[in-house]
Amino acid sequence: MKNQFGLLALAVGAFGIGVTEFAPMGLLPVIAKDLRVSIPAAGLLISAYALGVMIGAPLMTLTTGRVPRRMLLIGLAGIFTAGNLLAALSDSYALLLVARVLTSFNHGAFFGVGSVVAAGLVARERRASAVASMFMGLTIANVAGVPLATWAGEHLGWRASFWGIAGLGVLTMAALRMTLPALPAPDGGNILAELRVLTRKQVLGALALTVIGSSAMFTVFTYITPILRDATHASLGFITAMLVLYGLGLTAGNWLGGRFADRSVDRTLLITLPGLSAILFAFALLMPQAGPSAVLILLWGVASFALVPPLQVRVMTAAADAPNLASAVNIGAFNLGNASGAALGGGVIAAGLGYPAVALAGAATSLMGLLALWTTSRHKAARQPDLQCAPRAAADKG
Repeated sequence: MKNQFGLLALAVGAFGIGVTEFAPMGLLPVIAKDLRVSIPAAGLLISAYALGVMIGAPLMTLTTGRVPRRMLLIGLAGIFTAGNLLAALSDSYALLLVARVLTSFNHGAFFGVGSVVAAGLVARERRASAVASMFMGLTIANVAGVPLATWAGEHLGWRASFWGIAGLGVLTMAALRMTLPALPAPDGGNILAELRVLTRKQVLGALALTVIGSSAMFTVFTYITPILRDATHASLGFITAMLVLYGLGLTAGNWLGGRFADRSVDRTLLITLPGLSAILFAFALLMPQAGPSAVLILLWGVASFALVPPLQVRVMTAAADAPNLASAVNIGAFNLGNASGAALGGGVIAAGLGYPAVALAGAATSLMGLLALWTTSRHKAARQPDLQCAPRAAADKG
């Protein structure tokens, strides 16, 4: 039972980080007006956070390799809390930008180390479900946390949102201390050896698949509001409802992805990637119709986050002797996919190809991931008989 409370504490931390990452998207106009900067300048607060995640994930993981895991997670939650407190106290754009970068440095390491800790709290056959339990906090952040932070920012001022998120950080620190066992640091800790793990073909392939899978999702999701407004001709209320529906789909997909990945990681991906492509292809065709679009947005959310637990476990398995670093770098790969997907979708729009073409671009990206996975799975299956025959041949020779 205590392990379940430990997973819940990790999920609370993931919830807070999720709200921290995505809430500024809804607060940009309020922040820009209050600090007297343009919307694009305020948008750099989001870009700076993503950049901080990609830099901070390996840096924090490598430099804290010998810190006991519970202590490390509490310390990372402390960085998260301090960054949000600084954001709440910011009276200038520059200080808020510094606060965002500081906060981002905990992101990749918390999810990376937390994933390994979560997997270690349960039996081996339930590792993917345990990782999904932690990431459930991130999906719930999109359903409830981000809309609440946006509402608070509109009615109480944007700083109120950051005060609330800082409170979540304090709660996370207390919950981790009370529920997690005293977990020692992993043996070894050789930085060069861990970095060499990232050069393996299997690890690089798993990280690349994460980038592709995340890119397929954010190629379309980044522009979901203008798509619904201009292509579906939806009202503001309908758009808000669709964002909540998408968040519910993410939550369901995260749970399903964890359950099925417990049985087979690759089989889950081989089903989910073409499913995501089919859904986005249908969305491109049915985008002008509100009813079918609503159904597809829910299914799209399910397929998008059903990818996350198997992708995370795939990287941890490929880098079994350096799972903390690989897992943290994989979080950076998710953020790189976010950025590349947004750039791809923006390029399609800038080329004047229309919003349906954005959905088709997302579908094509998902199919690229399927092709890459199918190719690596074939190579793995082809090598398996050789690995089984090698000991037998050696025995015959002896």
